Amino acid sequence: MRILLAEDDTKLNETLAYGLKQAGFTVDSCFDGEDALFYGEQNIYDVILLDRMLPYMEGTDVLTSLRNKGIYTPIILITALGTLSDKVAGLDMGADDYLVKPFALEELLARIRCVTRRPRQIIDEESVVFSDITWSAEQNRLSGPLGNCTISKREAALLETFLKSNGMTIPRSTLLLKVWGPDSDVEEGNLDNYIHFLRRRLRTVGSALTLKTVRGVGYCMIKPSTPAVPIDSES
Repeated sequence: MRILLAEDDTKLNETLAYGLKQAGFTVDSCFDGEDALFYGEQNIYDVILLDRMLPYMEGTDVLTSLRNKGIYTPIILITALGTLSDKVAGLDMGADDYLVKPFALEELLARIRCVTRRPRQIIDEESVVFSDITWSAEQNRLSGPLGNCTISKREAALLETFLKSNGMTIPRSTLLLKVWGPDSDVEEGNLDNYIHFLRRRLRTVGSALTLKTVRGVGYCMIKPSTPAVPIDSES
């Protein structure tokens, strides 16, 4: 599970990141609101831990912007503002939970488990519908205008990453992390192979979706006549 941690207190950020990694999570850290918004917009995280008071852009503004862009990643606001009105305001803005500092790591882990048990808005309990395809996560079955086929777990993980990306270009390094994990020594050529496999699956079911190669950066999934949304290739 991949977590984005946005906290401007360096010591707290490092402490939380260490604790989360020890608990088995992959953690990306940032220290201001602008970076939190940029990383959050990539839509590759399972949970976002968002400090309410961040430099350059407040956490509540980051939260509102992500929700307005249709990104429904579970977000836990972490803040020293603990009045009832603060909590209500944060939840009404679209936060999934609200954790007041100081807190124990065990409580944070419990909150993460809680929000990740809730179904995502893009996914119901049985299937995902996107453009002209339907993907059954339970059966690893992909359906389209010309029929259906089963896909491997690795192909399913790759497909899910693209479905969550909202047409954004996903860097190769991100795809390798999301699909194979941070501790894998997989060669980059394996990614190209699985992109080929997934393209073939989409053709098999008659989908008009395209897995576009963004040279020097990565890949993106685009709908017919929908331009890809680029990202900074230096990120």
